[in-house]
Amino acid sequence: MRLTFLGTDSQEGHCPTMYATDRDTFVIQGWKVTDPEALAGLRDVLDGETFVEIPKQLLRFAANDRPEEER
Repeated sequence: MRLTFLGTDSQEGHCPTMYATDRDTFVIQGWKVTDPEALAGLRDVLDGETFVEIPKQLLRFAANDRPEEER
């Protein structure tokens, strides 16, 4: 899988960050969800799946899945 950096809201290289893949998907670098109440609300979780939390502002990069420097 190839990743293309789309954008970040982070300071000094810390997460969250959004990437597009060459498989028509996105990879999100964010904060791992560990809150038991939040995890209990998830459905149909498969082995190997994980969940990360990102700020809403990061989704603006999904609307235009080209690298930030190409916009």
